[in-house]
Amino acid sequence: MIDIVHWGRIPYSEAWQKQTELFQSRITAKQQGKNFLPDMLISCEHNPVYTLGKNGLSNNLLIGSIELEQKGVEFFKIDRGGDITYHGPGQLVVYPIVDLEHFGIGLKEYINSLEEAVIVFLKDRGIQAGRLKGATGVWLQNPDRKICAIGVRCSRYITMHGLALNINTDLSYFRLINPCGFVDKGVTSLQQEMLGQAQDLQLCRDDLMLELKKQFS
Repeated sequence: MIDIVHWGRIPYSEAWQKQTELFQSRITAKQQGKNFLPDMLISCEHNPVYTLGKNGLSNNLLIGSIELEQKGVEFFKIDRGGDITYHGPGQLVVYPIVDLEHFGIGLKEYINSLEEAVIVFLKDRGIQAGRLKGATGVWLQNPDRKICAIGVRCSRYITMHGLALNINTDLSYFRLINPCGFVDKGVTSLQQEMLGQAQDLQLCRDDLMLELKKQFS
C-alpha cells in the first residue's frame, strides 16, 4: 500500500524540510521496531531553484550569486546523489518516501523502477525514451537529451528526494548550469517534444503517479 500526496507549488526549502521530517520519522520508527508509517509518493512543483547533490561540483553552476538573485533563482547544496539540476514551474517533481524492504528491492532496482515509470508515461504519449549507459535518469536520443533527472538519498532502505520530469519547463534555465554535470548532452521537455504544445500538468501528474504506483504494487 502506498499513499499519493500532492503538495502543489511549494518553495524548495519547505519541501526539503518536510521530506526530511518524514524520512527521519520512518528511520526512527524502524529503529524502534515499528512499521506502521505509510509509504508515500509526494508530487509537487517548485519555484525556480538549482540544487547541487552532495558529490556535485560547484563549478557546474555557471553564474554567481548576484546573477542568481537578479534572476530570482534560489540555490541549495543538498544531501542527494547526483550533480546539479534545475527545478521550476511546469516541472513535475516526485518525492517517494518509501521503505524499499516493503517491496523487496534494493537501491539499483528502485532507481530502475522510477525510470521505468517515466519511460512508460512518455511512451503513452508517443515519445520513445530510455536509459543512457552511465547516466541516471530518462533520456531521448539522437541527440542525447535528458527529460527526467533522478537523484535520491537512501538510509536503512528508506528513501527521499526522487525525480524531476520536464513537462512545460522553461528550458532556458538549464543554460546556466552543466545539467547533471554533463557538458556534451542536452535537456528537453514534453512540451518541446510535442512541437511546443503546452501539456495539461495536472493530467500528466495523475498519469505519472499512477505509473509509479504500479511499479510498487
